[in-house]
Amino acid sequence: MKQLLLMFMAFLAFSFTSKEVNHPADHTHSSFVLLQNDKAFLRDYYRKTGNDLQKSVENLSEAQLQYKPSAEEWSISQCLEHIILTEKMLFDMTKESLDKPANPERRNEVEVTDQKIIDGITDRSSKVKASEGLQPKGIYTDQKTALDDLTNQRAEILALIEKVSIDDLRNHISDSPFGATDAYHWLLFIAGHTARHTLQIEEVKATDGFPTN
Repeated sequence: MKQLLLMFMAFLAFSFTSKEVNHPADHTHSSFVLLQNDKAFLRDYYRKTGNDLQKSVENLSEAQLQYKPSAEEWSISQCLEHIILTEKMLFDMTKESLDKPANPERRNEVEVTDQKIIDGITDRSSKVKASEGLQPKGIYTDQKTALDDLTNQRAEILALIEKVSIDDLRNHISDSPFGATDAYHWLLFIAGHTARHTLQIEEVKATDGFPTN
């Protein structure tokens, strides 16, 4: 749980202050957060973030996948690996939270909104170094293998979304550096993390030295 809280703090610290995040009107970002509080929204958000990632990396050559804008910055293949590692870690922790008894008596403590969860994680103006366990090791040489791994992993997440009721997700409250958050928030956060690094991939593709083929 400590690692999860540190990630939450690193990604969202600036977004929970006075700064407002404005993104283009597309479904990857806050314009898509309709606060429907239902499974259809979660399913659509996972579908949208998965499709956007696939479109971002399709037809890229190995040279393009492995290109690093600088020694300190990740390649696209490393971004893909980090997405997969992080989704697994966050989902495992979400399941761990759901295995504990529900605590609906704490619902009035939850002040963070779904909107802020998505805005915070997709805000690329604040960047931090991933923890050691989430650092990519360079295991992917093609995008198909990575996307297949992500699809298989997300099948488990979508199965849980179908299995667990909205009330159950909202009634499992845990603490974070920004106060109480619920399991629904964490499922949004997982998909939003993919959107965040899809933006990073687009940044890599826009650099002057990015290979043409």
